Amino acid sequence: MDAAVPPSPNAPTRDRPVVVHTANLQKTYRTGFWLNQKVSTLKGCSLDIFQGETFGLLGQNGAGKTTLFKILLGISRPSGGSGLLLDQPLGDRAVKQRVGYLPENPYFYDYLTGWEVLQYAAGLFQIPARVQRQRIPDLLDQVGLARSAAKKKQLRHYSKGMLQRIGMAQALINDPEVVFLDEPMSGLDPLGRYQIREIILSLKEQGKTIFFNSHVLSDVELICDRVAILAQGELICIGSLRELLGTADLYHVKVQGSTAEMLRQWIADLEIKDGLWQGQLKGHPQDFLSSLRLMNAQLVGMNLARPTLEEFFVEQLRQRGIHQTQ
Repeated sequence: MDAAVPPSPNAPTRDRPVVVHTANLQKTYRTGFWLNQKVSTLKGCSLDIFQGETFGLLGQNGAGKTTLFKILLGISRPSGGSGLLLDQPLGDRAVKQRVGYLPENPYFYDYLTGWEVLQYAAGLFQIPARVQRQRIPDLLDQVGLARSAAKKKQLRHYSKGMLQRIGMAQALINDPEVVFLDEPMSGLDPLGRYQIREIILSLKEQGKTIFFNSHVLSDVELICDRVAILAQGELICIGSLRELLGTADLYHVKVQGSTAEMLRQWIADLEIKDGLWQGQLKGHPQDFLSSLRLMNAQLVGMNLARPTLEEFFVEQLRQRGIHQTQ
């Protein structure tokens, strides 16, 4: 049978098969001395993630991100709702052969070397020794760990960044179709974040489906095809960056002079404020600049109107009265 060709990274996302599907997924815990109090960490979570896309899940601590991951991976059972992973019900054991997972705080037996950890993980997947001899060096190169150091250095001597890299390598040891990454940039310095981001981008180029959550919203903005915001157990919005933030070439302009009639040809939602005409630019910026002299107008300011993902995230929480320090 011929190997399946991964979809182009530029193919329309919604034209691809659904890899992760949830419908009204819920999780409730009982707490208190008598277990008579209920706490809902997921409330009716419904989403679809498509083959080959990089999907980012955003949310504060305690929003339910890790809970959702654990339910999708079969580590925890939902209290309600349903879901599919690679067309199989959640918890299906055979699907786990096709999935990679990096938890937020991976724990390894620290007297093993990095090489031994990968050998152990490969053994769990029953990967033949001849395949391991090729795959382990390739993975170490991919995550930026020297082969000699991985063979000789025990994990108790690894830095946080090195542990995160070996964790990423073990998540990829079975050449998974779907990779779940729980806070992969957590605790890393700027160089470490850059390296993990490059690894995720390389996986994206291979056509793998990547589902990860992160507090580092600038990284999410650079990597993801689509994002969702989870707040207090509820998905409050989901979409591409263009759908949520607007186009990247949206400008807000301030102009002095001319008339409202002439400026409305170029500026939407035109208003006068502090003695200046202001609004959203409708045409091409260069054409607009060229027309200013003809309109007897002077440009005072022109700035990108699209908010950053971080600004959008904070505003969504503010609108719902959710405190950022939760």
